[in-house]
Amino acid sequence: MRNQPVVVRGRIRLGDFAPDFHAGRDKEKTKERNAALQRRIGALQELLHANGRQAVLLLFQGLDASGKDGAIKNVLREVNPIGVEIANFKVPTPVEAAHDFLWRVHGAVPRRGNIGVFNRSHYEAVLAERVLHDLSRRAMRDRFRQIVDFEQMLAANGVVLVKFYLHLSREEQAERFRARLTEPEKRWKFSRGDLEVRRRWDEYRAAYEEMLNATSHPTARWHLVPADRKWYRDYVVAGATVRAMEALKLKWPKPREDLSTIRIE
Repeated sequence: MRNQPVVVRGRIRLGDFAPDFHAGRDKEKTKERNAALQRRIGALQELLHANGRQAVLLLFQGLDASGKDGAIKNVLREVNPIGVEIANFKVPTPVEAAHDFLWRVHGAVPRRGNIGVFNRSHYEAVLAERVLHDLSRRAMRDRFRQIVDFEQMLAANGVVLVKFYLHLSREEQAERFRARLTEPEKRWKFSRGDLEVRRRWDEYRAAYEEMLNATSHPTARWHLVPADRKWYRDYVVAGATVRAMEALKLKWPKPREDLSTIRIE
């Protein structure tokens, strides 16, 4: 088992990666490092917002209880909410379903200068629709191609897309579902639909594996994140976000006008 988080560059099998991998790191020290990464993201967001030339879009996919909400909360802990746009894609409305599957997604892409977050995304069109609605293989291949074209178009227009697949084990999902049944602050999260997804675990895993291999491309690679240990998951996501934002090499923009003659009385 290849026990490490990866950026997907070649063909992978999910069974080769351990969801509980943590690189032998100490939990408390990793949490301290994570806090430093959170502060760095906050500082980089200010630069991103000030420049207003690019956007950063963080996209999260994973099975139920893999920790998408927790990872998003972690990565945004130190950012200014004024520069964040969040979208959560659920079952398409009748209006959305009457358009192509990317129609509702494009309108949710963040404006330049902002960080955007997709909690689930256009990838539901090749995951849930494939498993639950028997999407044909031809339609699926067409959608893979259209997704890659769409993401390449976004990249060409200044959107840096960072994609995270939260890799959860079946055993850890069961523990988290049990917590949703017994802990008052978590019971509201539980849905009988979660059990249907769990019943079709193998089908979803196969769909995710094919999706990762078909849609990890040079302008928007997938990050495969071990998700059984929440503290390590958060550290990996924050680190990848910092690297993506630092790669922009942002600097404070120059004033739009000459300030040398201005005097404040």
